[in-house]
Amino acid sequence: MTAPTTRSRRVIAIPLGMAMATALAFLPNVNASAAPAPAADTADVAGRISAEATPLSYVVNIRAGHGTSSKVKSQVTKAIAKAGGTIVTSYDRIGVIVVHSSNADFAKTIRKVRGVESAGSTRTAPLPAQSTTDVGTPKVLTSEEVADVEAAAGQDPLEPLQWDLPAIKADKAHEKTLGSKKVTVAVIDTGVDDTHPDIAPNFDRKASVNCVSGKPDTTDGAWRPSAAESPHGTHVAGEIAAAKNGVGVTGVAPGVKVSGIKVSTTAGFFYTEAVVCGFMWAAEHGVDVTNNSYYTDPWYFNCKNDPDQKALVDALTRATRYAEKKGTVNVAAAGNENYDLASDEIADSTSPNDSTPTDRVIDPSECLDIPTQLPGVVTVASTGAKGIKSSFSNHGLGVIDIAAPGGDSTRFQTPAPPATSGLILGPLPGGSWGYMAGTSMASPHVAGVAALIKSTHPHASAALVKALLYAEADATPCTDPYDIDGDGKVDAVCEGSKNRNSFYGWGTADALDAVTK
Repeated sequence: MTAPTTRSRRVIAIPLGMAMATALAFLPNVNASAAPAPAADTADVAGRISAEATPLSYVVNIRAGHGTSSKVKSQVTKAIAKAGGTIVTSYDRIGVIVVHSSNADFAKTIRKVRGVESAGSTRTAPLPAQSTTDVGTPKVLTSEEVADVEAAAGQDPLEPLQWDLPAIKADKAHEKTLGSKKVTVAVIDTGVDDTHPDIAPNFDRKASVNCVSGKPDTTDGAWRPSAAESPHGTHVAGEIAAAKNGVGVTGVAPGVKVSGIKVSTTAGFFYTEAVVCGFMWAAEHGVDVTNNSYYTDPWYFNCKNDPDQKALVDALTRATRYAEKKGTVNVAAAGNENYDLASDEIADSTSPNDSTPTDRVIDPSECLDIPTQLPGVVTVASTGAKGIKSSFSNHGLGVIDIAAPGGDSTRFQTPAPPATSGLILGPLPGGSWGYMAGTSMASPHVAGVAALIKSTHPHASAALVKALLYAEADATPCTDPYDIDGDGKVDAVCEGSKNRNSFYGWGTADALDAVTK
């Protein structure tokens, strides 16, 4: 993402005056409970907890599973209270406890407690989150543009503008099957407008929730964005499973179910406790695939030699692994900075993004973009209308698993007619449609293909679905030299072979093979 204040790095602002969405959702304020007044036996922390103290959210990671005794859990719980913490929720199956505290030394204190493996603050800004900020709007289709589209027999009205579907042979796949209603893809994102006519027919309410506080909110409609919030999650959901119903656009897997798991705050931050909640909810509610078009705030890269950041990596690793063990394939966007994620070092000047960023140089093998770089997560790079790496897409040999259409500047990669824009068309809240681009848009294409594989092989494990996803991808050789803007300068270096390289991983996703092999 080009704007450093934007919370997600998965949507890119295209140059040349094209207005498009780079902002993320602004969820309802999370009313965090303040730490209770210290009792007599906690007077040692009283001086650090005051009316002026900053309330923060923490994750406390203890040993998980059947080996965790109730005695250890009880001891940790008592220690949390003594240190000035209030437990919001506890995910006992993975040993992650979400805590709010105004004690500046809470994490440092709790790390010394027997049974605690790691603990850290999930943010550097106080609760509740900062005010809303909007750094872009989608390029919305006008009524005239909609009227000018001439769809062929069997196509949804706006499908001729979707160059991305034939790019992965999804149009051919739909002649075989639209996917199974028994398969659900969860969009862990900014919220999904399930009233949109392209999404309503395939929406799975039982698998939808609001996880912003770190604790599931099952209030009906809590997963929806308000009119003032980001369209990001709705657009992503439509790319995956917009119904083939004679309305609007068509999704990659228009016959599967899609759910909304809302995890970003009113300011558009994706904090660890919310994302952990999202993966756990998906795992426990029969979700087959999750799509993750974001990075977990406030650190673009979480360094494991920092105790706070290590705790965030630990918590999310536990959550994603648990979901995969339950049969869920987790798909994530690679990011939009044209970074080489396999390089020796990367300059990060955007973290922490919820307070005051500082300049730092990180080793991406030790400091991870999460959930994108977590073990087992499918990492997706973006391609444009010419089938080559998008100008913004991150890359990296051994990091990128697969590539799919995410769009690019129309000047850089112009689609064949009748499509007119190099961006990706999808639904927007309120019943409209518009263009967006980024690895945010590439990831849902892969999630859709994974859903088609699961539809074809209903008993396949998550590991098998991923293996088929990679094996069935179309091998895509390196683009060399890569001079996307034609100025005579190399914009990125591709490494590897035709069958696996730093730009496209195992290749470009193939929806037709997903339903025929």
